[in-house]
Amino acid sequence: MMRREIADAAGMESLGRSLGAELRAGDLLILTGPLGAGKTTLTRGIGAGLGVRGPVQSPTFVLARTHPSLVGGAPLVHVDAYRLGTAELVEDLDLDFAGSVVVVEWGEGLLDGVGESRLEVVIERPQGAADASGPIGADADEPAGGDPFDAEFLGADEPRVVTVRGLGPRWAGTAYADPR
Repeated sequence: MMRREIADAAGMESLGRSLGAELRAGDLLILTGPLGAGKTTLTRGIGAGLGVRGPVQSPTFVLARTHPSLVGGAPLVHVDAYRLGTAELVEDLDLDFAGSVVVVEWGEGLLDGVGESRLEVVIERPQGAADASGPIGADADEPAGGDPFDAEFLGADEPRVVTVRGLGPRWAGTAYADPR
């Protein structure tokens, strides 16, 4: 298990690039955190690390977006499960779990039966962070008008704590392995 304090949006994207460089087809990541925590910013970095076509934005209104690889690797499937609420509705999306890297925002508890392995990424936002109850635009991690690095909304100067926990045989023996 890896636990790291991330200072700002650039650090979140950098963490995503590092994660993305380690991922391969069949990997599933479940991102958990409040609005404005940086889930989409992390996924943008994962996309960069995978070398996929962008821009990587939250798929809030389309539910899932596929970003093909530009370097011959696995595509990124980016899912926003916020409005789905049940595992059956996620299953109805007919996602390519085996042939893609699948990142699911708001997926906690909805993908427990999918595959043997997954990375659970929890982003904790400090209590004093910018108010996440403000207007939300097309990206659940962005304010209306959509600047993902808007310091007022994201509290870019306020650190987040990111915990990455690897479950299953894919992550055994790695820095992400669950110690339990």
